[in-house]
Amino acid sequence: MTMDTLLSRARAIGRGFAVTAGAGTAAGLAAFGYGLWEKNQFVLREETLAILPPGRAPFRILHLSDIHFVPGQDRKAAWLRSLAGLEPDLVVNTGDNLSHIKAVDPLLAALEPLMEFPGVFVPGSNDYFAPTLKNPASYLLGPSKAAPKPVALDWPRLRSGFGMGGWVDLTNRSQSLVLNGMRFDFSGVDDPHLKRERYAGWPRGTRNQDAKDHLRIAVIHAPYQRVLDHFTDEGADLLLAGHTHGGQLCIPGYGALVSNCDLPTWRAKGLNDWHSNGRTTPVNVSAGIGTSRFAPVRIACRPEAVLLTLTAPS
Repeated sequence: MTMDTLLSRARAIGRGFAVTAGAGTAAGLAAFGYGLWEKNQFVLREETLAILPPGRAPFRILHLSDIHFVPGQDRKAAWLRSLAGLEPDLVVNTGDNLSHIKAVDPLLAALEPLMEFPGVFVPGSNDYFAPTLKNPASYLLGPSKAAPKPVALDWPRLRSGFGMGGWVDLTNRSQSLVLNGMRFDFSGVDDPHLKRERYAGWPRGTRNQDAKDHLRIAVIHAPYQRVLDHFTDEGADLLLAGHTHGGQLCIPGYGALVSNCDLPTWRAKGLNDWHSNGRTTPVNVSAGIGTSRFAPVRIACRPEAVLLTLTAPS
């Protein structure tokens, strides 16, 4: 084989690598562009769950999670305000509301119409600390870790804003509320992703209180298995959680590649039963409404709020 032939083949191989690399880059840019578009395609997932005592009228819970608000997200703000038109009986916010140090005021403005309704909330890690700059694909490497020098967010002011709006703080505490003439017992925890959960048990009421209609609801940010096991073992009737973003970067027809915790990926979003020590409790994991501002894409996993209608057995 002559030197000219070798050089010709080398140039052909080089052109092949260049074409392949160019095609890969183009595909990556297309996927990123699609992900930027999909992150603003907000949807309402509706579920029905027959767990109310017999004879009770339907009760509607609007489940919000992982808003990750950034100033200037006008489309997200308008969509959040529009959810008040659903007129839910209860709003449950499972944390990670912020993604910017200046997000508290515009977020509270966006949620103000929803604070006309009863609500409960717990925090997530991105209510305490701002996200850090990282490769968006690092989300696929497993559960995220706290930054070595996190930037503190104004969680006290956000919590105060929620409280002034009438929403109940369930951070490592429990409380009963009478809603639509029925007692709801809530128990919540601080963010398990930061290992801050402390269990407060269920509210203590009057003697023979369990003889009357009531429902026990656990409110969690990150659905780690240890927390789901605890509340299932303690007799929760419903578990509500977020954190996973539904996988955020999913494969169409397959689903989530990661859950950002130890939850199996097929449980990264949706309504499923959780089993522990012979008990079964339904758990709703929200795919969330936002993303970190440093990973602002969603693929095959649209941002969602969940309208969960509780009914009595038919």
